[in-house]
Amino acid sequence: MKKAFVNARIIPVEGEIIEKGTLLIEDDKIVDLGIDLSIDGYEKIDCSGKTITPGLIDAHSHVGVFEEGTSAGHVHDGNETSDVTTHYLRTMDSLFPFDMGFEDARQGGVTTMGVTHGSANPIGAQFVVVKSVGITVSDLVIKEPAGVKFAMGENPKRVGQNNKRAPHTRMAVAWTIRKAFYDALDYRRDLEEYEFNKLKNEKEEEGKRKYIKPPKKDLGKEVLLDLIDGKMPVRSHAHRADDIETAIRLSEEFGYKIVIEHATESYKIKDYIVEKQIPVVIGPIFGRGSRVKNELRDQQMSTPGVMVRAGAFVCLTTDAPVIPIDSLRDSLIQCIREGLPEDKALEIVTINPAKILEVDDRVGSLKAGKDADFLIFGGNPLESRTKLLSTYINGKQVFNRE
Repeated sequence: MKKAFVNARIIPVEGEIIEKGTLLIEDDKIVDLGIDLSIDGYEKIDCSGKTITPGLIDAHSHVGVFEEGTSAGHVHDGNETSDVTTHYLRTMDSLFPFDMGFEDARQGGVTTMGVTHGSANPIGAQFVVVKSVGITVSDLVIKEPAGVKFAMGENPKRVGQNNKRAPHTRMAVAWTIRKAFYDALDYRRDLEEYEFNKLKNEKEEEGKRKYIKPPKKDLGKEVLLDLIDGKMPVRSHAHRADDIETAIRLSEEFGYKIVIEHATESYKIKDYIVEKQIPVVIGPIFGRGSRVKNELRDQQMSTPGVMVRAGAFVCLTTDAPVIPIDSLRDSLIQCIREGLPEDKALEIVTINPAKILEVDDRVGSLKAGKDADFLIFGGNPLESRTKLLSTYINGKQVFNRE
């Protein structure tokens, strides 16, 4: 199916705004965008007075694993608390494609999400990246794994105390992470020793060769070695400034990439974060979120703007369903009101989260060859009264306000 969306104000995010432009798509991909493009063979859709943007992206959500609309006694699939560390688990295996949050996402223009395990464990499960449309898990998933969830501060402490196991303190949280990495490095040495002895044994005469027993396979330790090798980042839940610093200190000790999630007090140490070039996924901030625990007392809606102006690499999150996923644009508008530069606003809900999720080759901006994930607004998307008219994912209309 070939379609031409003509006479639109197009905001590609990466590139200059195009007035009275044309967006060409074929099947699930963007073919071209610009002015005076040939539309021969394309179905013409007039977008006069309308604005086209990339689909919005929330880099950190729990849609599909903390199912909405359930009873108080419902046991969610987003936190596995039976063990202190659960990096051998995959969030993908808990995804419920019929969670009503996916429909909310489509109605709110959120076309891609990073979905994560909760923050019950110092080391949690592996991230997954999904589109917000699909009948099966395979339909939804576009990248897996996309990082490993770590958690600092109050949440893993509280879960440890409630389950009568470690950790009970911040120093025990850090020790748990540190020990897990040293155990993984010991596992790597065992593997290397096995390969050395195996090779040595193969050089022996046939009658002198012995059976060399391999180390027992450990999925969790192999995941941690992938982190050390830079194959994916640690996504570290950290609210307080001291927890952010501890998370960064641990990353430098073992050499893994890190992204700070929530980053509530990041503004207190903004220069430190910018110097270290650590990305931050800030939120939820909508209505200041809910100050339900001590480490959220100093939450500020101005934080995304402060961090952007300081030169940090910033994304915005709803932490859905903590704040509904369809409130991502409303959160962004609040941030603008509180000092976020308007010319940087769309970046923190499109291309920046796409880069953090390492799917920016497919989504996050409007470019030829990328997925045809885009939104059509009745006017300025950064004006709260502007309605989202249509959401397209993979070239198909998945929400139509009319």
